[in-house]
Amino acid sequence: MLNYIFKRMLSAIPFMFLVSLTVFILIQLPPGDFVDSYAALVASSGETLTPDQMVELRHRFGLDQPLIVQYFHWIWGVMRGDFGYSFEWQSPVKDLVGERIGLTLILSLSAMLFTWALSLPIGIYSAVRRYSFGDYFFTFVGFIGLAVPNFLLALVLMFTASKYFHLDVTGLFSSEFENAPWSLDRAIDLGKHLIIPMIIMGAASAAGLIRILRANLIDQLYMPYVVTARSKGLTETKLLLKYPVRIALNPFVSSIGWILPSLVSGAVITSIVLNLQTVGPMLYQSLMSQDIYLSGTILLVVCALTVVGTLISDILLVILDPRIRLEQ
Repeated sequence: MLNYIFKRMLSAIPFMFLVSLTVFILIQLPPGDFVDSYAALVASSGETLTPDQMVELRHRFGLDQPLIVQYFHWIWGVMRGDFGYSFEWQSPVKDLVGERIGLTLILSLSAMLFTWALSLPIGIYSAVRRYSFGDYFFTFVGFIGLAVPNFLLALVLMFTASKYFHLDVTGLFSSEFENAPWSLDRAIDLGKHLIIPMIIMGAASAAGLIRILRANLIDQLYMPYVVTARSKGLTETKLLLKYPVRIALNPFVSSIGWILPSLVSGAVITSIVLNLQTVGPMLYQSLMSQDIYLSGTILLVVCALTVVGTLISDILLVILDPRIRLEQ
């Protein structure tokens, strides 16, 4: 096990290097740069940047240097813990991304736990009581969950909470706690505001996992080892939880690796609608303004967390299912 973890960590180093290079090149592919985006923004307000001013800004931000020079300047700083300076926010990238990455992780874990808590019992029930009224009902609700976009569900819940309960469910903090230092009251306020985003972002994932768990469990329920265990007098509940459910849980554990990138990339519109202080809206804005160091850092950190999440899911799969061997 330790040998496998060590090898995976070593292989992650060249992988992250290639990812950083690919990310940096892709960010630079659109025509123009941050200065052009800034000049267009200034022009929309009725002012104009002179060519000399644009040249001076490019020199100030280092955008007049070749692409490969800009990349190695950035990646060398990343290796030393300096992620660069945000052109748009006029602030160190590390300070901008730090808290938002933490809030994104909290939201991701909350949505994942909600997904598991919802899909596990429903998936087991649908498999054991297949073709029953409950199975058809949960299948119908699951298809609705897959079909309805998250941002539309967010709008419906926002309208319902505002009109009938007089609650503001946007953001992750109340106005008095938004810029306050961390305390117990701020953590409680965060927990209250996590409920709506957790339900919205976990609904589609739960609907998909219910179908996967149901199909896997139905396949396992008629395996010879289940029939043998039942013939030996093992109770149905103990038999179900000890053998088939344990093997059918593999998709749940595998979801650890992709839950974070899916929330960042797939829920950007939802985060904007709900005004969430996560990295999704910041990544979208930085890509639109071609803020290369900020957007590159966010993508690099998300990729690193994905690599770690995949490693954790692989290790948990071995613990959960003895048929899997990491050494192979």
